[in-house]
Amino acid sequence: MTKSRFPKEFLWGGATAANQVEGAFDKDGKGLSIFDMVTFVPKEERGAIEMDIKSEAELASLLAGEKGDNFPKRRGVDFYHRYKEDIALFAEMGFKTYRLSISWPRIFPNGDDAEPNEAGLAFYDKVFDELLKHDIEPLVTISHYEMPLNLVQKYNGWEDRRLVDFFVRYAETLFNRYKDKVKLWLTFNEINISTLSPYIGSGMLVERLTNREQSIYQALHHQFVASALAVKACHQVIPEAKIGCMLARMEVYPETCHPDDVLAALEEDQKNLFFTDVQVRGAYPNFMLDYFKKNNINIEMQPGDQEILAAHPVDFLSFSYYMSMVASGSPEKKKEKGNFFSGVKNPYLEASDWGWQIDPKGLRITLKKMYDRYQVPLFIVENGLGAYDTVEEDGSINDDYRIDYLRAHIEQMGHAIEDGVDVMGYTSWGCIDLISASTSEMSKRYGFIYVDQDDYGNGTLERKKKKSFDWYKKVIETNGADLT
Repeated sequence: MTKSRFPKEFLWGGATAANQVEGAFDKDGKGLSIFDMVTFVPKEERGAIEMDIKSEAELASLLAGEKGDNFPKRRGVDFYHRYKEDIALFAEMGFKTYRLSISWPRIFPNGDDAEPNEAGLAFYDKVFDELLKHDIEPLVTISHYEMPLNLVQKYNGWEDRRLVDFFVRYAETLFNRYKDKVKLWLTFNEINISTLSPYIGSGMLVERLTNREQSIYQALHHQFVASALAVKACHQVIPEAKIGCMLARMEVYPETCHPDDVLAALEEDQKNLFFTDVQVRGAYPNFMLDYFKKNNINIEMQPGDQEILAAHPVDFLSFSYYMSMVASGSPEKKKEKGNFFSGVKNPYLEASDWGWQIDPKGLRITLKKMYDRYQVPLFIVENGLGAYDTVEEDGSINDDYRIDYLRAHIEQMGHAIEDGVDVMGYTSWGCIDLISASTSEMSKRYGFIYVDQDDYGNGTLERKKKKSFDWYKKVIETNGADLT
């Protein structure tokens, strides 16, 4: 066996989100979340971002059941009742860590409640105890597209400064409750998504906004302050803990070496890294201040906000990486859709069934670039391939395409570590099949573990190991040395 490129303490594992796996949306005092309102729309009828709810009328129609009753994220894959079985499978693969999120409305059903919901807190106690029993370290995302719906209806989400206090109270509740069980935390999942989906990223209904961009960046400022205050609280309550931020990372290439294309790629990259600049470096970068000035965006800050950001940067930077993008200086160039983002088609790359351009080497590039920029530990907390899986007559699921995707990305991650990048760990996205965030499909599968359920909720929910299950088990056993 060849020597591993990965450090001995490297954290191998998998990642999910509460709203995509738990189900039990109306059990034990849980309130509705923003994702509980997203219906399933068949692929052939789907728009660009089908999950973006824009108006009170649309929300009222969904609450009244006028758009049907297929809300996949309400049912998830029943992790709420099957967590012991699922965690045992994660342990069998050898997970060192499991990234999960806590459902905010399971703890504070309305978001602005005076007291937390004990039944919700008790559920996560059981989950963490089960993980620790199997020597799996929890990596917990505090807010992963799970804002209580009441905060949308009553405050228009993060547009209202009062959400800072609600979030900090929620975070402090978690830190105090789980301080002996959880040492790794993330504040906001993919915080940059607010610019593309104000509803999912910031809980805002765009029809209420008089100036979309102004409101989006004001909401983001409130999230930055809330994140910094959560970092402060985490360090006070759990001094030995580490808390990070999380970015949907888009590595951007120029279409050609024409200076216009190079400049376009640089500016797209800056827009992506602006979010981590604030959370890691503790200040708004000059290029973004210039953007605000040119676009008449005036961020309303309270006295002390800048000092809060500067005093409480995150301990590490985590990100999702699925694909890279191409930028062109020519505005008429046709753009290809990816996950939430779009860019010019890259002729050198293949794409997934959903049009996401597959670029393993881009992961090495982005690791090197981000470590050069920030000099803090990096953590890849989402990377995976959404694909159609077939159960053969003998019950096997031969997902070699998933193995090929993951192998290539892990290999490039190993090269980046050899290059000197400090990488804490790797949690493959959707380690068990779950409801897709962007499309609410079940048929878009990511997991090492197959779940018997279709897009309409039919199925036994039986768990089956795919071929990739044993492959990933071997990867972890050898600390990444054997990727065959």
